[in-house]
Amino acid sequence: MRKHIHIINGPNLNLLGKRETEIYGSVPFDEYLESLRMQFPKLNITFYQSNVEGELINNIQEMGFKADGLLINAGGFTHTSVAIGDAIAAITAPVVEVHISNIFAREAFRHNSFIAPHSMGIISGFGLESYRLGVLYFI
Repeated sequence: MRKHIHIINGPNLNLLGKRETEIYGSVPFDEYLESLRMQFPKLNITFYQSNVEGELINNIQEMGFKADGLLINAGGFTHTSVAIGDAIAAITAPVVEVHISNIFAREAFRHNSFIAPHSMGIISGFGLESYRLGVLYFI
């Protein structure tokens, strides 16, 4: 049975490749996801994105008891959502928090994470490669 890694992206990450390319790069996430799947053909890598906090929580609760590991980039909700942090604390799958930019080199409000206390670790600042590094943790 293939190991199942589930990726969850939060608000505005559907605009990767279009928004603030100097920070987030010019590659759309769907394109990157396909390359990630090709790099790890023995893994079942699934993906979910929403701009809606409650939908993200529903997906965390659903996949957090099914997948072998979750990579979560909650975008701006990382720094504001106690509810997402609580959802992660409630699941059994290990979680790695992922960020494209180095959140600790940005505005001070981005230095706080409600996800980090419930995660195995944080990968931040390596562009889209942060996701690949997260996948490597799980294998």
